[in-house]
Amino acid sequence: MTDKANHLIHEKSPYLQQHAYNPVNWYPWGDEAFEKAKQEDKPIFLSIGYSTCHWCHVFAHESFEDAEIASYLNDYYVAIKVDREERPDIDSVYMKVCQMMTGQGGWPLSIFMTPDKVPFYAGTYFPRNSKYGMPGFIDVITQLHQKYHQKPGHIAEVTKSVTDALDKTVTTKSEHRLSKAITDKGFKQLGKRFDSKYGGFGSAPKFPAPQNLLYLLRYYHFTGKTAALKMVESTLQAMNRGGIYDHVGFGFARYSTDEQWLVPHFEKMLYDNALLLMAYTECYQITGNPLYKTISEQLITFVLREMHNSEGGFYSAIDADSEGVEGKYYVWDYDEIFNILGKEGGDLYTSVYGITPEGNFEGKNIPNLLDSDLESIAEDNDMTVNELHQQLDDARKQLLSAREKRAYPHVDDKILTSWNAMMIAALAKAGKVFNQPEYTRVAENSMTFLETNLIMNNRVMARYRDGEVNYNGYLDDYAFLLWAYAELYEATFSLAYLKQARALTNDMIDLFWDNKQGGFFFIGDDSEKLLSREKEIYDGALPSGNSVAAVMLAKMGYLTGDTAYLDKLEDMFHTFYDDISHVPAAGIHFIQSLLLTENPTKEVVMLGDANPFKTELQQAFLPDVTLLASHHAAQLAEAAPFTSGYKQLDDQVTIYVCENFACHQPTTDTEKAWEYIQKDR
Repeated sequence: MTDKANHLIHEKSPYLQQHAYNPVNWYPWGDEAFEKAKQEDKPIFLSIGYSTCHWCHVFAHESFEDAEIASYLNDYYVAIKVDREERPDIDSVYMKVCQMMTGQGGWPLSIFMTPDKVPFYAGTYFPRNSKYGMPGFIDVITQLHQKYHQKPGHIAEVTKSVTDALDKTVTTKSEHRLSKAITDKGFKQLGKRFDSKYGGFGSAPKFPAPQNLLYLLRYYHFTGKTAALKMVESTLQAMNRGGIYDHVGFGFARYSTDEQWLVPHFEKMLYDNALLLMAYTECYQITGNPLYKTISEQLITFVLREMHNSEGGFYSAIDADSEGVEGKYYVWDYDEIFNILGKEGGDLYTSVYGITPEGNFEGKNIPNLLDSDLESIAEDNDMTVNELHQQLDDARKQLLSAREKRAYPHVDDKILTSWNAMMIAALAKAGKVFNQPEYTRVAENSMTFLETNLIMNNRVMARYRDGEVNYNGYLDDYAFLLWAYAELYEATFSLAYLKQARALTNDMIDLFWDNKQGGFFFIGDDSEKLLSREKEIYDGALPSGNSVAAVMLAKMGYLTGDTAYLDKLEDMFHTFYDDISHVPAAGIHFIQSLLLTENPTKEVVMLGDANPFKTELQQAFLPDVTLLASHHAAQLAEAAPFTSGYKQLDDQVTIYVCENFACHQPTTDTEKAWEYIQKDR
């Protein structure tokens, strides 16, 4: 590090701020950097990462803080830093190029490109000097600079092949349409990837992939196939037992480095915890197993304690590292447990949570329940399971108090609309399902924060930090925000949320819809033009914007009765046919929309106040049922015009149950209404 700041010093991104005092003369993405590269005829080194990325830290320490490398980059390149969480549009384009050029991707992402922003070389992390079978960064930058100037013909050849390849990736509408059979194919593909021994999908490193679980819960609902539910329960229980779950402070880490969920990559992301909260809540709805409710409540406790600001926004992530060491904040020495809990408490805690003198992670201990049978332990200690839980929770609180005295990891405190919207949706769902108005209140306050700070002149923006709002919102921001509005409506039945959802759906279509080929572009037509305009369908660590938009078009079509939304979804079944038909598991959240449209659905309209019936409906897992409720029929018709002819009968609570918009006779009998809803199950 140097005493002199580079061009990142005025940026609000925590990731860019981390590099503001590197000796590398970093520029933020912008005209100044590209003009300098053109004028000085220099290639551009584009480095993309995020503030809680462990290997980004390693790369920075080895190379970007190194005087020799910095000097070479400053003399022969224009170096640009991008925070992928602020600019996922840039990241998406260049990650695709990296995957095309190298067959793999990841962060940190390293792109070497011309001043016209066209790449000629791509990679991820490079060690300073050659090792691990990887070229050293010093060799890479030396050789590429020489090639750029000495072999311009070769560079031109490579950049042309890159632009040609990007042109060929443009999604085109197929004559064929995705059908209901794809929902079965997706289920079977997940089944093949399912780890029947340890839960989860695939091998190490193993990610939570909550969109798989959300899909399987719906697939189980529509088909009754118990294997789908078993996959979900096995995964949720195994993850909770493993070290990927923080047994002292709660919350899930980003992924497990091993197949049995023991050793996490200790970073905690807002989006993982939001979508996992949703999965545990919905699994509780279906099974009634109190374990899932407990974990949901613990997740909320963690998020509100460590990722929530006083204004109502949620922070993006908590780093894996503290004091430069991965996991240091979270792991324990064997003796340390006894120093805090005493002999008796220490004996119990270490035996339950697998803590030994040798440790299970680099000589330290990650608390876990992978080999624990709590019923047997309770019996051995002459106590009930409830008494054991109480003692363990008392010990946990003591350990948390001790842990809070340690150096806390870096928190990326920027507030992203899309990730906040996911947490709002999850909290609203939890408030509804657990009948906890406090959770709903937090969700509503957070939505107010977004509406106040991240919607400007009716345009949703992407990032807020330190009083500054920046970047036109991406498809993800609109689609996830729509999800949040829908969940808030279903939790509160405030028509304001339904009206906002409808307006947002229309804005999303206006800004992002591809009028030629169907589907949604990642960036709006008012945003910066990049090398290509991406249209993503495959799910990554979180569902793609098109996936969520598709599910929400179905939801909004049924809630408002506006079939134009369902027509757009119909187009998407053609647009993404080629992408999804072969590997539906790669876009599993998208095919949720097929479950919703290819199976019978019911629209329930309730006029008047029938709280017990309403609460019963809210607490049941009914993805095929939409519920509209209002005291005033006229007000409801403003948001859902198809209800305009509906009337209350004899000033009593009146319930209309419709199937695919064809309605039964209205009834004032809630039991009769339940019969209509349950019919054909």
